[in-house]
Amino acid sequence: MSKFSDYQFKETTKAFIEQNHFIEPTPIQQKVIPLILKGKDVIGISDTGTGKTHAFLIPIIERIDPTINEVQVVITAPTRELALQLYMRASDLSDALPGCRVRLISGGIDKNKQNTSLKQQPHVVIGTPGRIKDLFLQEQTLRIEKASLLVIDESDMTLEFGFLEDIDAFASKMRKDLQMLSFSATIPEGLQVFLKKYMHAPVIVKVEDDHHISAPKIEHILVPCKHLEYEEKLLEVLKGFKPYVCLIFANTRNKAAATAQLMRDHGYDLIELHGDMTSRARKNAMKNLMNLDKTYIVASDIAARGIDIKGVSHVISLGFPSELDFYIHRAGRCGRAGMSGICYSLYKSEDETSIRQLANKGIHFKHQNIRNGEWIILKDLFPAKTSKIDELEKKASMIVNRKKKVVKPGYKKKRKQEILQIKRKAKRAMIQEDIKRQKKERAIAAQIRKRGMEE
Repeated sequence: MSKFSDYQFKETTKAFIEQNHFIEPTPIQQKVIPLILKGKDVIGISDTGTGKTHAFLIPIIERIDPTINEVQVVITAPTRELALQLYMRASDLSDALPGCRVRLISGGIDKNKQNTSLKQQPHVVIGTPGRIKDLFLQEQTLRIEKASLLVIDESDMTLEFGFLEDIDAFASKMRKDLQMLSFSATIPEGLQVFLKKYMHAPVIVKVEDDHHISAPKIEHILVPCKHLEYEEKLLEVLKGFKPYVCLIFANTRNKAAATAQLMRDHGYDLIELHGDMTSRARKNAMKNLMNLDKTYIVASDIAARGIDIKGVSHVISLGFPSELDFYIHRAGRCGRAGMSGICYSLYKSEDETSIRQLANKGIHFKHQNIRNGEWIILKDLFPAKTSKIDELEKKASMIVNRKKKVVKPGYKKKRKQEILQIKRKAKRAMIQEDIKRQKKERAIAAQIRKRGMEE
């Protein structure tokens, strides 16, 4: 169905859709919503920003009965920030469906206050796996055993952070006919084992992200730091453009905190988001993100992963992450919803291996620097080279042509064999040189990863 008006929803569900100003379902919503309404177990594979949150929230409001005073739906997220983001998007369920109670159950909130608030059970529980398990199995104040639907959002990250064990602990105490939905960007092997245990003939829905990193609307620009630290170069770069929303990534939470403080010292008003912040500060940061209260956001990869930040026009990477997939996630935060985006990557000499690897994956980097607020175009960091095969052909022909001045019968066949022999010898040398280069690059990459882990 191409429009939400084509669905036979209840009036309350229609009201929820109108509140959010939705007209057409996204591809993931179009495929998933009918399956959930039919009671199917679903594995949804899609990236952040594809509309997957409302792909399960819309069918949830369709099935909630506010007259039944018990938990009917449980939604988990691997981090407090993601749980809070889900809660903020679902909190207006009660506006469309009077009497519907939605409760946030996560770490960073006083447990005694949560226990007190659960004297009246919510209809929808949104929270982190550990806190849900504690209040259900240890405190026994949260009663989710009768819930008919369990949604695991960002399930690959849930596995990565080791929280599947918590979900396993309370899911095993829930209904046998429990409907389960799993949403994530990937389905790792460890996650497959867990899903197979609880899901009944799940339907796998995969939606590719239209805003791939190589999309022409995202421009990748390398900026050399030279003798400056990343944070110092950042202050120069920030003078070179006026963003709508600028997302700045640091490789560690310590670097993120230091960068945020340096920017504040220079008069920048910003949102800070990383693991070293207090629960209260993180909660306030998330509220500011949802409201787009600030132009600049400084974050670590882990804290920002999975969080959908609207309107990002510029992304700045302070160096390159040890896991290059994180760079892809960073750059993909801009250029969404038909907008263009620019990803500035501040680099030092030790980043060149990562840059080369990304270039080999098809990312085209421009090379620029900024001086006195003006951008200067630099020579490509890795200039395009003539094909090595073409070079071999040319060199081999030149060698043979120099050797043969007198034309004799059968010279063409002999000349072809000589060229082939020279090419084979040169190709072997080229391969050996390439192997040495790859070994060196792997060793450098391993050192960078080790340094990142230590930080």
